[in-house]
Amino acid sequence: MTDYLLNAALGYLLGSLPWGLIIGYLWLGRDIRESGSGKTGTTNVLRTAGKVPAVLVMVLDIAKGTAPALVGRYIFDSNAVAAVGAGASIVGHVWPVFAGFRGGRGVASTYGGILGLAPAISVLFPVIGAVLVATTRYVSFMSVVGVPICAAIICGLAIAGETDPAFAWYALFATALVEYKHIPNIRRLLNGTEPRIGQGGDRPATG
Repeated sequence: MTDYLLNAALGYLLGSLPWGLIIGYLWLGRDIRESGSGKTGTTNVLRTAGKVPAVLVMVLDIAKGTAPALVGRYIFDSNAVAAVGAGASIVGHVWPVFAGFRGGRGVASTYGGILGLAPAISVLFPVIGAVLVATTRYVSFMSVVGVPICAAIICGLAIAGETDPAFAWYALFATALVEYKHIPNIRRLLNGTEPRIGQGGDRPATG
């Protein structure tokens, strides 16, 4: 139990590092949560600050999920401990203690967890995401549809005995949290008001 608590704490604290907020201040001199979606994730950084800071934020947010997964696997020698740590990093990213509990939507950290837990499976995520974004130009559509697709693949592999069941539980938890945080996006997608790539960065934050 101690291993689970320690890695969960590590994951949450790493997830709470608000890289979007930090890089937004360094790049623009202001809080990026005041514009666009009001979030600190890669998509809002792309909308408000541009490609270079967005890539930096994406890499750092992915690392937040990967690090506790690797610690769980190779230091605590437990896939279940790794999954708990990775899940906690998503919680930290969404509700960061270092940024007033106002963070992102957890997609990059979710991918980071998959990358650390099951590297071979993780290659599917960017491929599926790229196809969805290229065909729709909605980043949110990639998140809303792509994350469940990847989760279904992981769960199927777990049922078939090809991967650890702990990874499936992680995928289900991550999917539920990501979908919950994307409810406003889902509504805008349905009524046709969701901004496409490169749009919406100059509007006041809407959430």
